[in-house]
Amino acid sequence: MRWPGATARVLIGLAAGALVGLSLAHWLPTTAGTAVAIAQPLGKLWLSGLQMTVVPLVLSLVILGVATASDAAASGRVARRAMVVFIALLSLFAAYAAIVAPLVLSMVPPSEALTATLRGTLPAAGEVAAPGLADWIGSVVPSNAIMAAAQGAMLPVVVFALFFGFALTRVQEDRRAQIIGFCHGIADTMIVIVRWMLLAAPIGVFALVLAVCAQAGIGVIGALAGYIALQCGMYLGATLICYVLVAVLARQSPLAFAKAILPAQVVAASTQSSLASLPAMVESARFRLGHPRAVAALVLPMAVTLFRITSPIQYIVAACFVAWAYGIDVNAVTLAAGAALAVVISLGSIGLPGQVSFMATVMPVTQSMGLPIEPLGLLLAVDTIPDVFATTGNVTGDLTATSIVARQSPDARDVDAPGD
Repeated sequence: MRWPGATARVLIGLAAGALVGLSLAHWLPTTAGTAVAIAQPLGKLWLSGLQMTVVPLVLSLVILGVATASDAAASGRVARRAMVVFIALLSLFAAYAAIVAPLVLSMVPPSEALTATLRGTLPAAGEVAAPGLADWIGSVVPSNAIMAAAQGAMLPVVVFALFFGFALTRVQEDRRAQIIGFCHGIADTMIVIVRWMLLAAPIGVFALVLAVCAQAGIGVIGALAGYIALQCGMYLGATLICYVLVAVLARQSPLAFAKAILPAQVVAASTQSSLASLPAMVESARFRLGHPRAVAALVLPMAVTLFRITSPIQYIVAACFVAWAYGIDVNAVTLAAGAALAVVISLGSIGLPGQVSFMATVMPVTQSMGLPIEPLGLLLAVDTIPDVFATTGNVTGDLTATSIVARQSPDARDVDAPGD
């Protein structure tokens, strides 16, 4: 007998928790309170186990991301252009998510029962403060990085990691290699701990969903379905934006571009892996779009390693959904800070496996926006469902960035001709 995979086990835990919680609420309401009192601490314990890895993992990943990006940018003009395009596009899609997701969610009022249950069952930190611009700018650079880490202030921690990473590029090679090796060791160790915590994910998700469903009822299931629909819609929107970018920045026909990259998109949708789609992307770039080998062979592997357009969208949408579910208004400054952090974190987290990546990236962005992280356990359980749309969007973004870099690299045009 073959045991179900990790994703299937989490989904089973989600379904079982919802079924038990709804059944208790409907048929045994007096027992439901006792079940909630038992399940809530179990879910909180599991989330705390994940949360304890966030600061060291994010710190090491950002430092490693800066080192990787610096090495890539130092490899030549095409690579430097690619890095600029990657950062610009990630910033664009982070802004897209920060504008569109709250707008869409504002059109659907949250269930009062769900909001009350979340505030009682999954305690929040309270209302999000609305700092002035001067106060926000003053808090970005930490006066004490260790204190910022202890307080879970993720944006100052990431700013410190950026300074540390860029300064690291100026020290001697042998000492830099030691620090990078140390950061690799920290990141790998934290990932092992996260994987241990994820082994208990079916139990943790079961406990969280049971506690919420037993009090809020069927509204929880509807909210999670809405979250899935929002994620899929945002990913599809990002894919469509890529066609517009190709027309404006790469001066290519969107229809011709869509036809050329369709085989790579099919591979992405079937495998749900950008890395597995790389050969198909290279084939589309070289022989269907006619990009020179000097561009395609360098930019596409860099894109798979450093660039994923749906990552900042995922982080921002999850945080905005949490705010919506709790009935918390998030101001523009907080959204801008979350979007900036999402761009930085996405550059350093590409190599992480799926569920590890979710908790190591979404949690810091949500936490930095002053939002409760407790509902993320529920979102983790359903986040794998939109993966088809996410991978397709990422592959489309990779080929879009390659087309833009090719347009900006006329010096590489004579390296190869299309179809050779």
